[in-house]
This record gives sequence, C-alpha cells and structure tokens, in this order.
Amino acid sequence: MNVAIIGTGYVGTVTGACFAELGHNVVCVDIDRSKVDLINAGIPPIHEPGLAELLEKHARAGLRATVDYNDAIPSSDLTFICVGTPSDEDGRIDLSIVRCASESIGDALELNGRDSHHVVVVKSTVVPGTTEDVVAPLIRAREERENVGIAMNPEFLREGKAVYDFMNPDKIVIGGDPSSAEMVARLYEKIPCEATLTDIRTAEMIKYANNSFLATKISFANEIGNICKQLGIDVYEVMSAIGKDFRISEQFLNAGAGFGGSCFPKDVKALIGRAEELGCDPLILRAVVRVNEEQPMRMIELLVKRIGDLRGRKIAVLGLAFKNDTDDIREARSIPVIRKLLGMGASVAAYDPLAAENMRAVFPDVEYCQSAADALNGTDGCLIMTEWDEFGSLDLEFDAMNEIVVIDGRRAVSLDRGVYEGICW
Repeated sequence: MNVAIIGTGYVGTVTGACFAELGHNVVCVDIDRSKVDLINAGIPPIHEPGLAELLEKHARAGLRATVDYNDAIPSSDLTFICVGTPSDEDGRIDLSIVRCASESIGDALELNGRDSHHVVVVKSTVVPGTTEDVVAPLIRAREERENVGIAMNPEFLREGKAVYDFMNPDKIVIGGDPSSAEMVARLYEKIPCEATLTDIRTAEMIKYANNSFLATKISFANEIGNICKQLGIDVYEVMSAIGKDFRISEQFLNAGAGFGGSCFPKDVKALIGRAEELGCDPLILRAVVRVNEEQPMRMIELLVKRIGDLRGRKIAVLGLAFKNDTDDIREARSIPVIRKLLGMGASVAAYDPLAAENMRAVFPDVEYCQSAADALNGTDGCLIMTEWDEFGSLDLEFDAMNEIVVIDGRRAVSLDRGVYEGICW
C-alpha cells in the first residue's frame, strides 16, 4: 500500500521505516528540510537502535521524504498524522501542530482526483474527542468527501526499543468505521498480532489509560521505595517479589528518580486536564505527578545530608537522558536536579553517552565531559540519573573524586567504599 507519514520525529520516522520494512511504499513529509535530506540519504534524524539499518535499506527504495504535502498525499492510500502534541503551561496538549497538519492534508486531498478510499489516520497522542472534533472537521472543511475516512491508531513504542516494539507489538489498536479500520489493519498483516478494532474515542483513551497506568506503577514503586528506605528494607527485593504476581508483573516497578520522556509526564497531565474539563477530580493521577516531581529532589536532600552546603562544591551528574539507549532529554529527571544544584551555588560536571549536546541547549554553563571518569575527577559528590550500562562497570573512576559520595537514582552502580546511597533503598 502507499502511505504518507506527516512528521519525521520519533514516532513518524520509526513508523515510516517499519512500514517500508513491511513492504509498503512510504513518503514522509516534514517542514524541516534538514530532516528530509537526512532521511533521503538513509540517515535517521533521531537516535533509535535499529533505525539506521532500516533507513539505509529502504531510503529511495520504498521510503523517501519530502517537504511537499502535494507530492505525498494524492498518490497515497493512507495518511498518518505523526506530529508532536506538546503540553502547554497548564499541562493540556497543544494541538496547533495537529491543526496545521490537518488543514494541509485537507488542502492536498482537494487536489486528489482519485475516487479510491483514502484514510487519514491520527497516530499522534491526542485526548479523547480530538480526532472527531478537531482533525476530521479540518480535513473535511473544504467539502464533505465520502471517500475519505478517519481513523485513530495510537503507538505504544518504548524509546530505545521502538523498532523492536513496532515489529513485535503486544497490541495493535485501531479506531474508526469498519471500512477505514480494516484498511489500516491491512498495513499490519505481516505482523503476527491480532488488531483490536474499536471506535475512535476508545482508541484515543486506550493510549492515555495505558501510559497513565505504567506511570502509576513507577510512582507507586517510588513511594513504596521511600517508605522502605526509612525502614531499612531493600525495595528492589520487595518489588521483585510482588512482580511475580501475574496480576501485577515486574515491569515498571524499578524504584528510582522517577519517569520522564515525551510520553508519560505529558500524557498523565493531559488526561488530568481533560478530566477537569469534564468535572472529574483525578486524585490518583494527581498523586502520580506529585510523587514524580518530588522524587528527584530527594537526590539533592540526600547529597546535602552527606556533604552539607553545596555552594562552591563541584558535583558530577552521570546520565542526562531520561532513560538509557536514547538521546532524548524531554522531562528527564536530570533537568530539575541540575537546575537545583546550580541554584544552590554548585558547579556541575556532566556526562552522558548520547544526550550531552541536547542538554547543552538547556544548561550551556554546565561542564560537559567526554567520559564518566572525566566528570568524576575532582568532584565532591556524584548523582547518577540514568541507567546506562557502562555505569555498571565504574569502579576505580570514583577514586578520582575529592571524597567518594555517590547518590544513585537508578541502582546503576555497585560501590563498596566511601558513601554510596540509593535514592530509595
């Protein structure tokens, strides 16, 4: 089938590359010419394991990119909206990019002289009601086109494992009328996973409920971890045991500094905002956010308890990305920690294998190091914020610190000397 992908960010690029791998002809559309040129050259505009190989394999041989909607949509059977939905100051999603994309799709469809059924699929994460109340009217604003269907196909991709997750999903959710939903389902025929077909609003809600539940598991583990720390109990042993309960599972029970990224914080806040508009008071969701916002500040409290006033002290921060195997710093727990350290008069030496350049745009005055050893050299304390595998092999590097004081937010290292303390164990 012929597929147009609007947006070449994290979701759009992975979706386009994986559809090409499944044998479809894909055209990606983005207003950013640099991203378009990279994709056409077979180079991923984002870091994601396995993506470079797919782009190199399919670039200009089943997959290409353009800045022109009219170059992509009229010849396509389906158009996927994969643009960003950032949060505004109140936590509600900003639909300006979705609106712009929808209007451009509507204009391009006017030029489409084909009589065949064309389906516009929203893959961007939007609160229930958005696809039908915002996207559909904009696409059909010029005229009511009976051969244009609207569908919702949320993504459930983990950063760092997105290509694997796309090709090996635990669920495929498609919302829409029977004809449109079936057309979307045909794209996934080569993947051995039965699609869940439902209505559009239910599909939208499944995405939010899914992410909110996973975020809740993390905040629950952190809250239990905070209690365990006061009792001298290893929370990891506790979570390992309860994770064996098939009704709970062990996934997303790793206590630590909290969750970040492009999905969980934004999605929970957006669902809170939508609930408030409906007159509901989402008590559990509010608690999930509160625990997550307070958790990284415990790192600072533990550090101050160990070394006192931070003014004039040099602190190493190991790990800047919100999780390992990605360069994404969106809502990373390292951001409020670094901001607090700088506000308390400390200087920061930071290291991350991939995310340093992205963080430099946020904190240009931080010292960014080429290795963990360089970051640790001559420091008065260390905070570990990301669970990079390479941190697990650190040992003698800590001896270069003025005094070994390590506060671990991810249970990433094992240290038998100096002061080594976990955030909630």
